[in-house]
Amino acid sequence: MTGAGTNGGGTRGGDGVAVLERFHAEVNSGDPERVMAAIDAFVAPDVDFRPPAPAGESGLRALKRVWEVLLTAFPDIRVTVEETVSEGDLIVSRNTVTGTHLGDYRGLAPTGRAVEYGEIFVFRVAGGRITEIRGVVDVLTQLRQLGAVPS
Repeated sequence: MTGAGTNGGGTRGGDGVAVLERFHAEVNSGDPERVMAAIDAFVAPDVDFRPPAPAGESGLRALKRVWEVLLTAFPDIRVTVEETVSEGDLIVSRNTVTGTHLGDYRGLAPTGRAVEYGEIFVFRVAGGRITEIRGVVDVLTQLRQLGAVPS
């Protein structure tokens, strides 16, 4: 489901959704260089990044660090967009994330286990770039699937 609107910055909701779709296509490449290049291309340098992120880092650097960690731990990570809703310059994306735990993650040695968990993100897009990211990730389900916490 996608709604479209217009905001004062000149970015229509549909334009922001297109930016997000191109960003997700690169993220799903599994290629760390392409992911970092996509972050540089589609995310504003002064992005307000507020999902769970490594302590002591913020903005663009924190976003890159999150993806470095994820791509190391889950080299086959895939973000499937299940639903997108947009209004003005805001886009909400409900996603399913899948991957196989093949590298260190949060101090947990590789288990070879598959994970599948949900996340919801709110993006703000202005001038063709993502300027704000806020999200909620179901890390508890992920860690249960990895055997790091009891079910």
